[in-house]
Amino acid sequence: MGLIAFLKSKFQKKDKQIDPSTEKYEQGLAKSRKNFSSKLNNLSNRYKSVNQDYFDELEQILIESDVGISFTLQIIDEVLEKSKEEGITDPKTINELLVDRMFLGYASKGDVVNEINFREEGPTVLLVVGVNGVGKTTTIAKLAYRYINQGKKVMLVAADTFRAGAKEQLTIWAERLGIDIVTGKENADPASVAYDGVKKAKENNIDLVIVDTAGRLQTKQNLMDELSKIKRVMSKEVPDAPHETFLIIDATTGQNGVVQAKAFAEVTPLTGVVITKMDGTSKGGIILAIRDELSVPVRFIGLGEKMNDLEEFDLDKYLYGLCISNEE
Repeated sequence: MGLIAFLKSKFQKKDKQIDPSTEKYEQGLAKSRKNFSSKLNNLSNRYKSVNQDYFDELEQILIESDVGISFTLQIIDEVLEKSKEEGITDPKTINELLVDRMFLGYASKGDVVNEINFREEGPTVLLVVGVNGVGKTTTIAKLAYRYINQGKKVMLVAADTFRAGAKEQLTIWAERLGIDIVTGKENADPASVAYDGVKKAKENNIDLVIVDTAGRLQTKQNLMDELSKIKRVMSKEVPDAPHETFLIIDATTGQNGVVQAKAFAEVTPLTGVVITKMDGTSKGGIILAIRDELSVPVRFIGLGEKMNDLEEFDLDKYLYGLCISNEE
């Protein structure tokens, strides 16, 4: 059974009842599916058998969907080689091979993990990085909301002391969620705010500390120095902090988001990526491009504006939502 057939059998129930999470993926990836799946179907309908022109057009569809040039070339070569080995000329079979390779391309890059792995003792520290405007503050709030609902005691730390309004925005979210927040004065040393935050978290038996950081990427050296200092002072209070470092990427920025991801990966080790605004892009292949470039798992994706629209990333649901139209 090919992956497309497997995904259909897994998610297309006879009674039309699907779980809420799968439904969110379908709805959140509607724009991307229209761009990718529809083009894929139209392509296969125009050819009775595949040839070089078919593969050239297939390559263009992948690139236009933000799958990334290097990953696109890799999987096209693999599909082309497989088709020659087995004498496959049917376009729909080629498309099934393509989806198989997309799955394997993601899964082969290392561990596929989602939820935060909490420490048995003391607070678990999550450091959040990303440029301004990607939805970092809202994502922090959604992550806090998620773990509060799992019974965790959560606290926020506003270590972005440079962007005007950053502290105030995060404070508003903390008040809405009914949780503590540690802030510093404007232009205060971010590391000192982070230290105060984890110290308070330790004293108050907090389960999860989410530390916001400045979204600046003008000079990599300054950013590296700042993040290194934040980590160094936090680890004095909480061993091995931060235990997770999430990079927030806006899906609608396309390949610019991939460039941002590579830049941040150069200045700090990342344990996961959170993709925001997936429901707002028609180029959902960015997830595959980032995974290919960084070998870092996508941990969560934003599929809407509501607090519970931050879903843990599921590769099967993602490929189903991206590649399989309801008409198939």
